[in-house]
Amino acid sequence: MDDNPDIENELPERAYEMDANLVDNVLSFIETQDKNGLVTLFDQYHAADIADLFEQIDPTSRSALIQLWGKEIDGEVFAEMDEGLSGELIEEMSDELVSQVLKDLETDDVVDLVEDLEKSEQNRVIEVLDTTDQIAVLNSLKYPEGTAGRLMARELVMAPTHWSVGQAIDNLRKSKTLPQQFYDIIVIDPMSKPIGKIALSTLLRAQRSTQLVELIDEEFRTIPVLQSQEDVAYAFNQYNMVSAPVVDEENRLVGVITMDDAMEVLGDEADEDIKLLAGVGDESLTDTILVTVRQRFPWLGLNLITSIFASIVIAQFSSTIEAIVALAVLMPIVASMGGNAGTQTLTVAVRALATKDLTSANALRVIRREALVGLLNGLIFAIIIGFIGYYWYGFPMLGIVLAVAMILNLLMAGLAGILVPLVLDKFNLDPALGSSALVTTFTDVIGFFAFLGLAAAILL
Repeated sequence: MDDNPDIENELPERAYEMDANLVDNVLSFIETQDKNGLVTLFDQYHAADIADLFEQIDPTSRSALIQLWGKEIDGEVFAEMDEGLSGELIEEMSDELVSQVLKDLETDDVVDLVEDLEKSEQNRVIEVLDTTDQIAVLNSLKYPEGTAGRLMARELVMAPTHWSVGQAIDNLRKSKTLPQQFYDIIVIDPMSKPIGKIALSTLLRAQRSTQLVELIDEEFRTIPVLQSQEDVAYAFNQYNMVSAPVVDEENRLVGVITMDDAMEVLGDEADEDIKLLAGVGDESLTDTILVTVRQRFPWLGLNLITSIFASIVIAQFSSTIEAIVALAVLMPIVASMGGNAGTQTLTVAVRALATKDLTSANALRVIRREALVGLLNGLIFAIIIGFIGYYWYGFPMLGIVLAVAMILNLLMAGLAGILVPLVLDKFNLDPALGSSALVTTFTDVIGFFAFLGLAAAILL
């Protein structure tokens, strides 16, 4: 008899999902103005969970929650929050509360909070910082958005080449300005140029008399301050980096990027690609109705224009459709299958470009692969849909036309799904931007033209 409990069955079906009781309790505390109850409740939750809570409640309740929480407010919650939402809340807060939010945050988190604010609001927030943090934040904001300079933290741990392990440990213990979290010590030369880094685990295992230069990591990498955040995140993921020093044009140390920041960029990039493929844009559940409408309208407008092209193709065969009404019933099948096949290829291609798995070195091989996949799927579904068309209408040639159109459309869908993002990437455009609309239009036009054209040539 197995005495071990069935652990899998004991796990909750929706792990880490927001607890509905938390939302109800918070709303109850707001209604009764029970600040002590609210603070006690929040002490039991991680900052990320409280940040999620703000997204679950309406704007009026968010403002009331901020006021009730008051000086007990935890700045880490804002660091975990969606940037759009955190910006809205900060704009509503007094200088005193803003100061409370920012006082325990590291400079990279402060930069994240203020970089998207209006200039006047940005200045108001920066002014509540102490002088040292003001300088650090303003220096970071000088770098272009989306670069390592914006992502890096100014708080870091460094040591000169002549130190021993014992000296490094003693200085770490004495320091009052250590970052909240750090994983490595960066060893620098007299010109402040990093020559290597030492993991804390390596430092703590070494003898006190050991020189730091003897412990330097051989796989040491630096990040240029103007490198794009996407490339930074790729480097962290590709080389399993925990942290990396950031250097300026003269190779001098200016900051450090840690794994949590790089992984956040990876998540943001994946989120952005999914939204762009769906024609959504940069929106979140906390956006107002008008903001959401404004963000979605251009993409829907583009889709309307591309749909007109497909309608124009259909209009060229109106006499054919009038003669054989069955074509009107069957042609959406061909177009829909092509659109789905193209979207499948497109999704794989966009993601492969983002992760640098699809490059100029293997592009031709991948194009051939996708063409063959489309062709084989086309042959399989051609047999299926051909029999369906014949069985449905008892017209053998109609089944053949349907089958041939299916083969052509799925073949072209595979090619479009891989070529469109490759071309956009070649011109330094985001492969996810507009790809979905272009591929769908292409497969619709090809599907309708192939099916109706063949029908006109063979059946009439």
